[in-house]
Amino acid sequence: MPIKESELILNPDGSIYHLNLKPENVSKTIIFVGDPNRVDAVSKHFDTIEFKTQKREFRTHTGTYKSKRITVISTGIGPDNIDIVLNELDALFNIDLVTKQIKDKLTCLDIIRIGTSGSLQKDIPVDAFLISTYGLDINGMLHSYKTDSITNSDIENAFIEQTNWYKNKARPILIKGSKKLEQKFESNKTHKGITATAGGFYGPQGRVLRLAIQDVNLNSKMDTFNFKGHCITNLEMETSAIYGLSSLLGHHAISLNAIIANRASGTFSKNPYKVIEHLITYTLGKIVE
Repeated sequence: MPIKESELILNPDGSIYHLNLKPENVSKTIIFVGDPNRVDAVSKHFDTIEFKTQKREFRTHTGTYKSKRITVISTGIGPDNIDIVLNELDALFNIDLVTKQIKDKLTCLDIIRIGTSGSLQKDIPVDAFLISTYGLDINGMLHSYKTDSITNSDIENAFIEQTNWYKNKARPILIKGSKKLEQKFESNKTHKGITATAGGFYGPQGRVLRLAIQDVNLNSKMDTFNFKGHCITNLEMETSAIYGLSSLLGHHAISLNAIIANRASGTFSKNPYKVIEHLITYTLGKIVE
């Protein structure tokens, strides 16, 4: 049966609703950044740029870097935005936008997040690069989908027990990143660990300004969690959603984090933009290796 128009919404020009993209506008290798301004910071390294568009916070540039066609797209902040971006990107490749039918032959995408994050571990300093081996959903977005095929219940149960995860919160879901992409991007410059993905920046990540939060010990519980060598290294707002939806849809995804803060030591990078720039050039170099 065709997908209903109310479920797969197109703009008058036939582009997909939020991203304002058509299938021919996007490469199979896609870099995610949060900040729309960071799209330019990536695409300035391209040899050519063939396409640009922006709608709301979703800015897209497609071009070539050393003969490799690459798309870079800004997702904005949070798992709710990732839900939009990943579903619409998948639809561009795997649903016929004219007939609204799912294609018989599905396309697998490579999705590489270049993001910023704060480390929870003292031994992962500011200005370091970190690869997320797993994404830990502590925001609940993935509970909208059937995730039994991608969860890691042993580590999830250990996390719930060790942190005394409050009962009124959604059950944490742990999703592994792409092993293929992990091996491609790892080096002696990278750290590895579990990335926890919160649904907000302040209270959901244990920050206190004027509002009291449910668990003032959230960060200390996370940074002491350990299950057979698996530790939580950082907190941010996108990785688990990228990993969960990519796994369910059959895509490869990896999250690369520029560590610009260390929550354990209370330090912040003296030049975060330089760290991000270094991670961008590192990522582009690894893509074309």
